[in-house]
Amino acid sequence: MPARENHNAQPLAPPSAPDSADALQDPALLRRLLRAKDRMDAASHKAWPVKRLAEVSGVSEAHFARSFKRAFGVPPHRYLLSRRIEQATTLLRDTGLSITEIAFATGWESLGTFGRTFHDITGQSPSAMRLEAQANLPRLDRVPACVLKAAQRPDLTIAVLEKRRRVAKDTFPPSTKEEP
Repeated sequence: MPARENHNAQPLAPPSAPDSADALQDPALLRRLLRAKDRMDAASHKAWPVKRLAEVSGVSEAHFARSFKRAFGVPPHRYLLSRRIEQATTLLRDTGLSITEIAFATGWESLGTFGRTFHDITGQSPSAMRLEAQANLPRLDRVPACVLKAAQRPDLTIAVLEKRRRVAKDTFPPSTKEEP
């Protein structure tokens, strides 16, 4: 005797985390996350610890960090680093400021940290980036600034320390805590 088909059966929905999908669809939370992101964009040269960003957003530190990463694809600190490097690249290309002035203007407390992080992210030293940008300046004059910024935006989908580990071929042990 053939088995009867159940035409009323519903297909199984894929399993999902209970809060992850709902949290990103909460318009109020997204507005608060965007408020914090806008503050970082407007003043990327300032220190933005997670505690301060969470206060701006009106949520706990842990909830803010998780929600920010889920909403924007990168943790808050990495997002801030990308904005600082983007701003530094623009200043290197468009101004005659010294590299030290650019480092401090974009929020770095140490010229060495700025240079090392800039090189880790872009693959070039700030001075090499400036020379290349000046050499390409005649060709870039006709490119809108917003397109140029987007094209030169650093890709920080992995942490800077992870990039260093890969370059060093794992010559030092991985950190157990993420940089703030």
